[in-house]
Amino acid sequence: MAAISATMVKELRDRTGLGMLECKKALKETDGDIDLAIENMRKSGGMKAAKKASRVAAEGAVATKVAEDGSYGIVIEVNSETDFAARDDNFKGFVETVAAKVFETKETDIAALMAGDLEAAREALVQKIGENISVRRAAVVNADGGIVGEYVHGGRIGVLSVLTAGSSEVAKDVAMHTAAVNPRVARPEDMPAEELQKEKEIIMAQPDMASKPDEIKEKMSVGRVKKFLAENSLVEQAFVKDPSQTVGAYVKANGGEVVSFTRFEVGEGIEKVEEDFAEEVRKQLA
Repeated sequence: MAAISATMVKELRDRTGLGMLECKKALKETDGDIDLAIENMRKSGGMKAAKKASRVAAEGAVATKVAEDGSYGIVIEVNSETDFAARDDNFKGFVETVAAKVFETKETDIAALMAGDLEAAREALVQKIGENISVRRAAVVNADGGIVGEYVHGGRIGVLSVLTAGSSEVAKDVAMHTAAVNPRVARPEDMPAEELQKEKEIIMAQPDMASKPDEIKEKMSVGRVKKFLAENSLVEQAFVKDPSQTVGAYVKANGGEVVSFTRFEVGEGIEKVEEDFAEEVRKQLA
């Protein structure tokens, strides 16, 4: 058996990012053949990745990318198990790679997107970081003759806004407002009928409505529904950078109108599993 030198271990570690002991063990198994060791690690890494795939990944990062002419943009979400892993440079590099691929291909079907090189890169990252990593979703937004703006807050909230006209700076301002305030819809007329009906039922059930005549209740409910729409529609909200005007008025003053927005926030809609670490240790000892 060939002697396993520290230089060989270091080379394997540099090429795989794995621990010294794991690299030394892999080299012993292949009698010092570094390339074969990497091949075996990739095979075993695939099994490790499969085992980790059942673990909930609700942290991670959101990224956006917009064409220079503002004609289209993309937004993606890539998840990890912990915020610590999401700050890792290797994870960040993978997110950038995914964003570039979506921007180039405009592919939003995750299975089709990940086929080939991206899936291999994901599995290698799982092996290196030791956490389940998943590409959760991707969206492509077209300006359709208008302009797309982008804004990412802290790597956790990403927004694409679409205006009929205006500058990229105005579109970015609208995206920033959307990231901060999180409106439900772009315009009042976009609010789903079922949500309006539910809100009206809530209003009608409020204590101050009990003693009112039906016609008064109806008038009061109309006013409160209107307020609800103003608070939850992007164009009706007070603009965060200048609360003296609405977002719609700000965009109009700059020559355009709001068309739509797409907002991704890390982990939204994912049910996180709360684990008792002490209990987990006890189970393993048992």
